Amino acid sequence: MIKIFRKKRQQLIIENKTAKYLKYAIGEIVLVVIGILIALSINNWNEKLKIKLKKPTFNYKIIVLLLLIVTMSCKPVYQTQSFKIKQVPETPNYKLESSWAVLPWTYTDALQTLASQEQDTLIADVFYVYPTLLLDKKDTRWNVPINDSEQKRKVLNIAVQFQASAWATAGKLYVPFYRQAHIRAYSMYNQGGKQAFEIAYKDVKAAFETYLDTYNNGRPIIIASHSQGATLTKRLLKDFFDGTPLQKQLIAAYIPGIGVSPNEFTYIMPMTTPTATGGFVSWNTYKKNSYPKKYDIWYKGKVTSNPITWDIATTTDFSQHKGFYFTNGKYYEKALKITITDGLVWTTLPRFPLRIFAIFKKNYHTGDINLFWKDIKTNAKLRVNAWN
Repeated sequence: MIKIFRKKRQQLIIENKTAKYLKYAIGEIVLVVIGILIALSINNWNEKLKIKLKKPTFNYKIIVLLLLIVTMSCKPVYQTQSFKIKQVPETPNYKLESSWAVLPWTYTDALQTLASQEQDTLIADVFYVYPTLLLDKKDTRWNVPINDSEQKRKVLNIAVQFQASAWATAGKLYVPFYRQAHIRAYSMYNQGGKQAFEIAYKDVKAAFETYLDTYNNGRPIIIASHSQGATLTKRLLKDFFDGTPLQKQLIAAYIPGIGVSPNEFTYIMPMTTPTATGGFVSWNTYKKNSYPKKYDIWYKGKVTSNPITWDIATTTDFSQHKGFYFTNGKYYEKALKITITDGLVWTTLPRFPLRIFAIFKKNYHTGDINLFWKDIKTNAKLRVNAWN
C-alpha cells in the first residue's frame, strides 16, 4: 500500500500537479492519524474490558498490527494481456513532422524560454529519447500509439520541458514520438515485454535513420535519454556509433536512469573528465545510504558518473551544485550534495520549499536529470566547445 501511495505522489510531482500533491500528502497524513486514533481507541476499550472481566482477553492491538502489515505489503498488480502483433499500434512515418515531438523549428513557447535564443549559431544536434511515461497499471496496452493525446501531453509538458530542455542550449533538439513500451515490460520481460521493447526500439532506430538522412548534414551529435529512453539508446549507440565512422561525430551520450556496464560498448568509453568527448556518462540517483531491492542485478558494478563535477570525485558539497529544475518552474541552486557509491549516486534531501514531503523518499529515479538540470546544461555546452 505504501508503494502505491509513493507512486501516486511521484506521478503527481512528475505531472506538475503541485496543489494535488499537497492535498494528497495531507490526506495521507490524516489517514495515518485516524489509524493511530483508532488503534488507541481499540486498545483503551480492550484494557477496560480486561479490567471489567478480571481475566485476560484477546489483545486487539494485534489485529490492528496485522492489518497494517498486510496493507503495507500490498503490491500493485498490472492488468495485462498476451502480446499480439495485430494489436501493435500503427508504425510511425518519421518523414512526417507530426511523428516528431520536437524539431528545431517546432519548439513550444515554454521550451523556447529554456532554449538557445541563437539557434543558428549552434553547431551540434541533440537526439533525445524520453523515459517511460506509460505507467497506469490498469492500461493493458503493451505499446502506446504515437498519436495518443495523453502520451503526447506527457512527452511535451513533462519529458521535454523538464529533461530535454537541459540540452537545449547545447544543440538543436530532435525528439521523436515512439511506440513506447508499458512500464511492466521490465518486470514482465518474458511475458511480452521483450516484444514491446522491440517495437519501441524499431521506432527509435527508424527515427534516427530519418534524422541522419534528412537533418544531420554531418553535424556533431549529443545522444540524450533517460530510463526506457536510455535502454533504447544503448542499442542505438551499438548499432550506429560503436566502432563506426559516425562515432567521430559523437560529442557525448548522456544515458542515466538505467544500469550501464563499463564494458557495455567496445569503443565508446565512460567519460571521467568534464571536457571529454566521444564517450558516455550514466548514473542512477537514490537517497543517501539507500539501496534498491534489486541493487545487485540492476546497479552494482555499473558506471556511475558524477553529474555535478563530471570527474572521478566521489563527493561534492552544496556549493558545487549548480541547480535543479523543479516542476513548479523554479530553479534551486546549491540544493544538494552527493556521494558516489558502487552503481548509485547518493543524494541528500534536496533543499526546496516542499522538501518535507520528500523526507521518506528513497528512489530519485524520476529526478535523475532535473535534479542536475543546470549541471547538465553547463556540461553539455562545455563538451560541445571541447569537441569543436
